[in-house]
Amino acid sequence: MSNSKLPFKIGISSIGAHLTNPLTGKKSTEQERVRHLIDMAIQAEAAGLDIYALGESHEQGFVSAAHTVMLSAAAQATKNITLMSSVTVISTLDPVRVFEDFATLDLISNGRTEIVVGRGSRIGGFGLLGYSPNDYEALFDEKLELLTAINEASEKQQPINWHGRFRSSLTNARIYPQPLDGKLKIWHAVGGHSSSAIAAANRGLPMVLTTLAGSSLNFKTTIDAYRRAAVAAGYQAQDMPITTTSWFHTAQSDAQAVEEFYPYFNGMMRELRSDSASIDFLHHSLAVDNAMMIGSPKTILAKMKYQYQLYRQQQFLAHVDTGALPPDLVKNNIEVLANVIAPEFRSFITREWA
Repeated sequence: MSNSKLPFKIGISSIGAHLTNPLTGKKSTEQERVRHLIDMAIQAEAAGLDIYALGESHEQGFVSAAHTVMLSAAAQATKNITLMSSVTVISTLDPVRVFEDFATLDLISNGRTEIVVGRGSRIGGFGLLGYSPNDYEALFDEKLELLTAINEASEKQQPINWHGRFRSSLTNARIYPQPLDGKLKIWHAVGGHSSSAIAAANRGLPMVLTTLAGSSLNFKTTIDAYRRAAVAAGYQAQDMPITTTSWFHTAQSDAQAVEEFYPYFNGMMRELRSDSASIDFLHHSLAVDNAMMIGSPKTILAKMKYQYQLYRQQQFLAHVDTGALPPDLVKNNIEVLANVIAPEFRSFITREWA
């Protein structure tokens, strides 16, 4: 089902967390954190990466509620890198407004914009934006249906007629502005469940699969389900690419990577989830068949090769910051991924295609 003629794209992602540095007890200002997230896009493009993705959250500990505004700032500061959301929580947003925002971003970026829509792993935004978590699934299904209908109407340059439960109907409506090529690329975020992957395939949407940690083999089940469903629904491989995402931190040695990353990873768990992780969790994550991309460049390269042979995906996004990881360590992650790991991985991909 995979299309080996597609170029493999590598990028970075962030959810826009804004957390306390566990080693210093200090926290950057919101302005500093917003600036850093925009700088990450600039650094990623300068290093030669393909994608920068920024997610949305409306809760304490994040600065990414207006992620489209931040992506627009990144669009003005870059020229080539693809700008994705990761994710846009469509459930609590008006799809008309989402389309307007991303179509405008697409015009600003000269056609470099893609949307990743999802349900959201945090529900704090539901009440804030006037929705009930009790409608978690129904909201997502209806809002995504409307967004894709608007996108299709834009591509065909036709008005849209639509009726649903959670917002007023649309009658012969036309949504402006339109994206540069008339249509936006919309990805469906999947947290690992096969049922969500099957739903994405049935909707004809490419999939972004979160593979933060654990056995890579576990996620293959979801990918296989997605591809089977896509074939059954009559879709072609080139229209159904897959992106995988994972935590990413690298250093000169595996031991250094674990010791360096652990305080920030555990601090994030404590601050956002009131939980904790042992350092052994990260040591175990060094195994080649573990989905978490942590370790020396050699270890991470082996992991990426292993995953590609399992998944045959088309894109990989490295989640390079925790919300408190110092900018110099984030920049090192970006530069090593782009200049050390990516060239060797692309050579490997070329041999695989030969």
